[in-house]
Amino acid sequence: MTRPQLSEVDYLREIERLAKTVVSAATSEQLPAGDSEDEGPLQRSVSALGRALLHYHFPLDGCLDEEVARPEVPLAAVAIIRPEAMPIGRHETYQHACSRLGVEPRPEGWALWDTWVDGNAKVTMVVSAVDTTEGLLTNWAKGRNLLPVMPLPSQIAQVHAGWTGWASIFSPYGKRKLGLNGRPF
Repeated sequence: MTRPQLSEVDYLREIERLAKTVVSAATSEQLPAGDSEDEGPLQRSVSALGRALLHYHFPLDGCLDEEVARPEVPLAAVAIIRPEAMPIGRHETYQHACSRLGVEPRPEGWALWDTWVDGNAKVTMVVSAVDTTEGLLTNWAKGRNLLPVMPLPSQIAQVHAGWTGWASIFSPYGKRKLGLNGRPF
């Protein structure tokens, strides 16, 4: 049986999935979780593997060679708009939202990234990187403080001065910078 050809990101995801399976199996077999003198080489290796599993991989996570030199985007908050799913509390249609944002409707939707430029100037980037935004949300839900690298210029459809008010899910970085940690929203 031949192996399927995986993209580099899918390969990283598969390796991470397999590594999590190994760590989970070791945990269920009650291998010691920490480094101790009575651990053998296998237990120490599994423990190190468990600590090294940093995050769920996604496009623009900065792990691929071509992304390493690109700067991180200091996100305050994100939202995803789609034809079939708009953010909670929004009563306009996807088509109307796209028109207001100055972008053409796309079946896969758009991601809205609230960020800062030059330190404190607020902007909203309308980007095609919906899969990146989903990867960020997966990591943030698990308490991982990750930021994406800058999208390619072709992935940025619009940049609006100020925050549009659409981005409703704050990043761990954004909460800290805005002083929202530990406070109800």
